[in-house]
Amino acid sequence: MDFKYHLETAWRLTLKFIVSFIIMTLVMLGVSFITFGILAPVLMAGYTQAILLALREGREPKVQDIFSEMRLFFPLLGLSVVCFIAVMVGFMLLFLPGILVVLGISYCCFFLIPLLTDKRLDLVSALKESYEASMSGNKVEHLIAVILFLIISAIGSTIIIGAVFTTPLATAFLVSIYEERFRSTPPPMSTAQ
Repeated sequence: MDFKYHLETAWRLTLKFIVSFIIMTLVMLGVSFITFGILAPVLMAGYTQAILLALREGREPKVQDIFSEMRLFFPLLGLSVVCFIAVMVGFMLLFLPGILVVLGISYCCFFLIPLLTDKRLDLVSALKESYEASMSGNKVEHLIAVILFLIISAIGSTIIIGAVFTTPLATAFLVSIYEERFRSTPPPMSTAQ
């Protein structure tokens, strides 16, 4: 996996649509805050799909896109509650088990949202396919991708202004890796020597 390529792709895409991404991110964060996080997972699904379409088709994302995946509200809410309980139990045991639960969920569910929105899979099928994709191939590369995604996200989550810029960057990084992993045709061979 060429991490430099994925990071550069995410950076270029973020810069290309920076105004749209900032507005979408602010709306998503605002609505998530107002709804006490209840709508956050489904808004993130629409947000991810908008960024995937921007990468794939060059389509400029719109604020309406973050509300486009409302069909996933109940499945994602249920999954979020289960994950929250698992993480809280891990943190109640000790700090390290909580971190391991977060890493395990992130590792196995890395491709979950793009699979739900792009392939229109149901939750169980998407979980299964994300898990299989995570466990096949080079596991160390996949772990590095997950850690890079979490680091980019964590840098922005320290302050709200940071999240406005790092959320689209991290999501573009994720969808770039998703495109490589699940693309039906192989990428063109590089002509550079």
